[in-house]
Amino acid sequence: MAGTKEIKAHIASVQETKKITNAMYLIASTKLRRARQELDNTRPYFEALRGEIKRIFRTANDVDSRYFYPVGDDTPREGTYGCLVITADKGLAGAYNQNAIREAMKLLDQHPDTKLFVVGEFGRRFFAQRNIPIEHSFLYTAQNPTMARAREISARLLDGFDRGELKEIYVVYTDMENAMSFRARSARVLPFHRTYFAPPPGERVVAEPFEFVPGVRSVLDNMLPSYVSGFIYSALIDSFCCEQNARMTAMDSANRNAENLLGDLSLEYNRVRQAAITQEITEVSAGARAQKQSHQKKE
Repeated sequence: MAGTKEIKAHIASVQETKKITNAMYLIASTKLRRARQELDNTRPYFEALRGEIKRIFRTANDVDSRYFYPVGDDTPREGTYGCLVITADKGLAGAYNQNAIREAMKLLDQHPDTKLFVVGEFGRRFFAQRNIPIEHSFLYTAQNPTMARAREISARLLDGFDRGELKEIYVVYTDMENAMSFRARSARVLPFHRTYFAPPPGERVVAEPFEFVPGVRSVLDNMLPSYVSGFIYSALIDSFCCEQNARMTAMDSANRNAENLLGDLSLEYNRVRQAAITQEITEVSAGARAQKQSHQKKE
């Protein structure tokens, strides 16, 4: 059984660890709040952009664009796919990284001819350790998603798509469904289905005359890269928010475990200390009794 000195050292160690996990919880909550604010500030622009694309399809149903499947055709294209995998730079976030990696591996199993584009140190290490080739690794940190970085990523993916090297483009990220739950998902970015921009059932469609200069296809091809950049930026922010949320959950669980462990250690420390005190009292009593008996014999 451990002595009081060892138990006190263990208690001090747990208390120091609890300080660290509590600090990490507060930092994650601050980052989560800031990232949500940034997403709320940029989302209206891309929602408006999507609304304008909807208007184009309401006006010109027969528009042809390389960014969309042909009308009535949703057959997956044959050839090389591109997949952007968004992970974190570090762990201590529960199953956040593992879920994203699992979703990416599922896509690789379904379509082995897939080029990987990775954001996050965790994903880079995972694929490198398993000798899975990475087409391009975006070396900046996943901790600071910005619109400029989203445009850089989308420009590289769109370049491969426009040159015909990538037939379809997917994004594996973690979607924050609500404040309490999130899940890793794989979303196809290109080509789009036309139904993605169709009005929801029951929505009143007002036909308005539009004049497209120089043409409807040129206007649509000019709008789609900005929309793809917005989609990727939203995926980066969503993943970052989910990472911080997962880290908050993990650190909160660690704090509760530390409290329980400190309670158990305190009980054990008190029990050991009481046993030591009892032992000392017993030894003092035995010594006093022995001396008393010795005096009685001498008398």
